[in-house]
Amino acid sequence: MAKIGKFKNDKAREEYVRTYRELEKQWPMTSTTVDIATSFGSTRVRKAGRGEGVPIVLMHSLGGNSLSWSHVIEDFARDRVVYMPEMIGAPGFSEQTAPIDETRFGAWLGEVLDGLGVDRVHLVGYSQGGWQAMAIATTQQRRLASLTIIEPGGTLTKITWKVLWTMIRIGARPTDKNLRKMNDWLNPGVTLTDAEFAGVRAALGYAPAIGYPRMFTDERLATITIPTLAIFGADSQVVDTALAEKRLRDNLPICEVEIFSGVGHGVLDQIPAAATARILDFARRFERTDARRGE
Repeated sequence: MAKIGKFKNDKAREEYVRTYRELEKQWPMTSTTVDIATSFGSTRVRKAGRGEGVPIVLMHSLGGNSLSWSHVIEDFARDRVVYMPEMIGAPGFSEQTAPIDETRFGAWLGEVLDGLGVDRVHLVGYSQGGWQAMAIATTQQRRLASLTIIEPGGTLTKITWKVLWTMIRIGARPTDKNLRKMNDWLNPGVTLTDAEFAGVRAALGYAPAIGYPRMFTDERLATITIPTLAIFGADSQVVDTALAEKRLRDNLPICEVEIFSGVGHGVLDQIPAAATARILDFARRFERTDARRGE
């Protein structure tokens, strides 16, 4: 794996920027962007919303960026500020300059929050962003009012060989047909727009450098002592929901688990209103909870 993530060539970068700008036209509300300098490189952060509540930080999924939240941002940002960083070492407008892995995700986000002038946040991570959020929560708990993880593959239960083989096969031959077929399988009932699909394809032009999710041991899970909400789809191909729930309840002192029936991995796409309502309710209930110190 390369130590520094980068686009494979200038053409790949140009195509990514083009698709990003097209998706930006569909963004539904006023937002601003800022580039925050960190030890690992410049991090692009999109900001939306206003209000006095503790801000929310949203960590996007594999191949996503700050625009991936367009279909739920109006709910999240209705009465509070929402920050959407584009993960360093992944496709987006962040520019990685130093190596990073999951042991340093917390340091990275801590520097981003310092640059934003923000003390404490509710941290929400979806899919690969869920893994990153969990890793952050093991070292930055004094900065977190709560943690929400949505379908964090490879962290609580092993990814099955069927999923791995499918991803390898599609990765070796990423035709439009194969990419759409994989999306239909992972996210049943979710149809990508042409602009969204173009963004997915363009993201393949970036060689990431952040590693891959690894299973959390029980001991590592137990270091997460802040209020935690875990959301899964009952029909998920990525997570063994029963085992994931058991591991969370056995190891986390303050943990709620919500499993939505009839839903796959694409929880936020299939049932955006129900999912965001559950997350916001959880955040409000722990708005004033003192963060536990996990360092």
